[in-house]
Amino acid sequence: MGRQEIPLPSLLTPLAQDERRTCALRATVVAVGMVVSACGQATAASNGTQKDDPDPIFSAGDTAALHSLSPATLPAAPKDSTNQWSDDARAAAWGKTLFSDTAFAGRLLDADNDGSPGALGKVGDTGKVACAGCHLPSAGFSDTRSFQRQISLGAGWGRRRAPSLLDVAQARLLMWDGRRDALYNQPFGPIESVVEMNSSRLFVAEYLFRRYKADYEALFGAMPTLDDSTQFPALSAGLTGCQPKNPTSPPPTCDGTFHGIPGDHAEFDSMSPANQEAVTRVVVNAGKAIGAYERTLTCGPSHFDAWMHGDGTALSRAAQRGAQLFVGKGRCASCHSGPFLSDQQFHNVGLRPGVVQQNFTDSDDGGALVGIAAALADPLNSQGKFSDGHDSRLHITVTPQMSGAFRTPILRCVGLRPTFMHSGQLGSLAKVVAFFSDGGDKTGYPGTNELAALNLSAREQSDLTEFLGELTGPAAASTSTTGDPGLFPVSHGVARERSGHGSSTDDTNLIQRMRERR
Repeated sequence: MGRQEIPLPSLLTPLAQDERRTCALRATVVAVGMVVSACGQATAASNGTQKDDPDPIFSAGDTAALHSLSPATLPAAPKDSTNQWSDDARAAAWGKTLFSDTAFAGRLLDADNDGSPGALGKVGDTGKVACAGCHLPSAGFSDTRSFQRQISLGAGWGRRRAPSLLDVAQARLLMWDGRRDALYNQPFGPIESVVEMNSSRLFVAEYLFRRYKADYEALFGAMPTLDDSTQFPALSAGLTGCQPKNPTSPPPTCDGTFHGIPGDHAEFDSMSPANQEAVTRVVVNAGKAIGAYERTLTCGPSHFDAWMHGDGTALSRAAQRGAQLFVGKGRCASCHSGPFLSDQQFHNVGLRPGVVQQNFTDSDDGGALVGIAAALADPLNSQGKFSDGHDSRLHITVTPQMSGAFRTPILRCVGLRPTFMHSGQLGSLAKVVAFFSDGGDKTGYPGTNELAALNLSAREQSDLTEFLGELTGPAAASTSTTGDPGLFPVSHGVARERSGHGSSTDDTNLIQRMRERR
């Protein structure tokens, strides 16, 4: 049978109807895009096939699967029924301001807050932590600031990697474990975490009244009289939040006294129920403005999309082979599905927690088993009185299978992330691919591993890594790695790991201090 070249999109019609046919579909690159040769023995391309650089080969099923990942236009963020201001441009503009405002934060606690570039200030400083401190706009809204770029240093050290916020509006359940179910209630987590902002809703509400009263009221109407200390006890930046038993190395959950938060037996609990609700609603509304801003953050179409829609030069041959592996032998698309390459579900991939930041291991992390249960019980959730509406996002049953399961991350712009997995313990995409090829770790994690070994060859692992690096979109245009000692720019804006990280004097001193604390 003679060679027949068929444009990739046409494979979705007659060939897709019969995937049982045995003829191979051989990919070559021509000026108008990717084409295939149907039926018959695969032969070398006209320019000659090298043993270490074989032609990409796609079945009709592969082609259809790839098209499901790359529609002609990426879908807009779905409507957020929980937030009536979700697509209000004024709310988004104010939310952007709030996203970078450090004055919401209480005291820095951990001794590693030493004023070095990896910290946000010095121990005892207040007003130093903003959303943008751990979700850097210049780094794809990931954390490339904190030492070793694994977990984040705010008031103290967190225990999970700060996820990128690009395309976060595509998710319904948020955080690695599903603990939050709406963008408007997510800020309560970092605000009231002893290792993040170390603050409180009462302090934040009072600060919003002092600093942003006009902006707030232009969107949400009159604020409560938060300057009336007889109704709303005045709270300072030095007192808000947690006073842990060991302030120089605080645990991620407050183990001491705290102020301005429900259950404090102090300022917040002393208020009337109506005033407690009023304070909470002010912070909820600020969260709705921040959520409106976060809905505008998107990676955008990538070189992969350009290749899928006719630009035959957009992907290297290795990346094309990686695309086939992604939907084929690699089984990536079984979880990383849809236009944003995530099923937004929770999976246990058998990751044994490793030591990060020289000192911390996220042991016995129950993942979604704990997080979703907390979301269901949260009075701030999408089914409660602070939501502007609800949908089916919390129509979910907590099961034992959720133990050790974490949300499938979106893979668009994945190459901008400094480290990987919920713990940040894998330092490059190549290491991630090797981990999944091995089928995860054998033991040492909660729950049951869902993976099976893929046994990818070295070249297959390299090809798949190459493909993942081509998922970066226009969001990378504003990303600069200049002056960043741990990252360097490569083709298509993908930031990749550099060996020898941590060689500066600041890093060496920090390593020594952390070892002394172990």
